Amino acid sequence: MVTLEFLITSLVVVLIPGTGVLYTVSTGLFLGSRATIWASLGCTVGIVPSMLASITGLAIILHTSALAFQIVKYVGVAYLLYLAWTMWRSSSALSLSEEKEPMSMLGVAIKGCLMNILNPKLTIFFMAFLPQFVPAQAVSPTTNMLVLGSIFMAMTFVVFLMYGALAALVRDYIINSERLTVALQRVFAGSFAVLGLKLAFSDRTN
Repeated sequence: MVTLEFLITSLVVVLIPGTGVLYTVSTGLFLGSRATIWASLGCTVGIVPSMLASITGLAIILHTSALAFQIVKYVGVAYLLYLAWTMWRSSSALSLSEEKEPMSMLGVAIKGCLMNILNPKLTIFFMAFLPQFVPAQAVSPTTNMLVLGSIFMAMTFVVFLMYGALAALVRDYIINSERLTVALQRVFAGSFAVLGLKLAFSDRTN
């Protein structure tokens, strides 16, 4: 049921930088390695609603109903722009020696989860992606897609952890540079804004 073609295709899809990768990398840079685990977990859990929606047929509603798609899309756009605004507003030098309030790891996970939940194109992606790897003679296509979706989620979690870990490794080299940390925070803020605007002007087919 699980083919090499599926594994390779899934890996390529997961490795392509998107909002989840961007969020995990920025979390690793500014909050450290522990936070990347929660960010990766949140982004992965955020896949569940899209996967289940595609399997149960809710994706068809998003695909055929312009209103439903637009509502979910613009909520997602607003959230991405909110993340961009908060990151830009909080741009400042970081220091390992600074006294800081403890960060909420649950909050880190929730942010990552919401980014994927509020992306309607993810649901449509699963609707188009998973059935391609389900054999025509499968006794239970739903079970097959659940298994494939779970493997995709596991790969997402591992790859995001790797991205976050790499970002956390270079954290010590940039953390005490005021110009570099401010510049990076603003680059990430701008990237979230660009992704939000890209989603805003996209349709259901691109």
